[in-house]
Amino acid sequence: MYETNKYEGMIAETVGIKGYNGDTVYAYFARPLGEGPFPGIVIVPHLPGWDEFYKETTRRFAHHGYLAICPNINQRFGHGTPEDVAAKARAEGGVSDDSVVGDSEASMEYLRSLPNLNGKVGVFGTCSGGRHAFLVACRSNGFDAAIECWGGRVVMSKDELSAGQPVAPIDYTADLSCALLGIFGEDDSSPPPAQVDQHESELKNHNKDYEFHRYPGAGHGFFYYDRPAYRQEQAMDGWGKIWDFLGRKIG
Repeated sequence: MYETNKYEGMIAETVGIKGYNGDTVYAYFARPLGEGPFPGIVIVPHLPGWDEFYKETTRRFAHHGYLAICPNINQRFGHGTPEDVAAKARAEGGVSDDSVVGDSEASMEYLRSLPNLNGKVGVFGTCSGGRHAFLVACRSNGFDAAIECWGGRVVMSKDELSAGQPVAPIDYTADLSCALLGIFGEDDSSPPPAQVDQHESELKNHNKDYEFHRYPGAGHGFFYYDRPAYRQEQAMDGWGKIWDFLGRKIG
């Protein structure tokens, strides 16, 4: 709990990590100053890329007492503005699931190498990053909590599968290795409510530790304060659910 008489400080900077396939990948790392120990969080960026919103979100987690790291999962498509690099990634079919899992695991290992980690690491993402957060939590064993915000294409038809995304994340549900928080808008079309129902049904079938929160009047991307989709009341309640969940699971 933050109180006005407590010291507050933060450092945020770009670091290099050994990501998927041994590639050096840039990551944005923000951490509170102080001895800790602090919980860790890996933040997987959304389809628009390694952008300002995700840098601010990384610092937001640090402000709340987390060692927070956000890898540039699109780096293999080149450098430039986040928008240009993300456009290149989309034009080439997007980043592969294996690559995202590898970069996320490398980010987790970076956090686990720090002496002021409390031993717990979560993973967070919105939109495609939400899909990836769930995928990573299923395919990796080192995470202690996962937050999936409106993860589109967790449920995929056979026609949507590709060389880079050969398996629908929902098909990995049995392998989910940690507690999951899901946040969704009821007016979203990616994922639509029927797919969220299917997602939840699979979690129940496999007796997973999860909680889903669905918001009336909210569509896709309702946390994004710089877009028309922003819904202040639902977004702030959603953030409250995130802090409560993480506090219980890794805080």
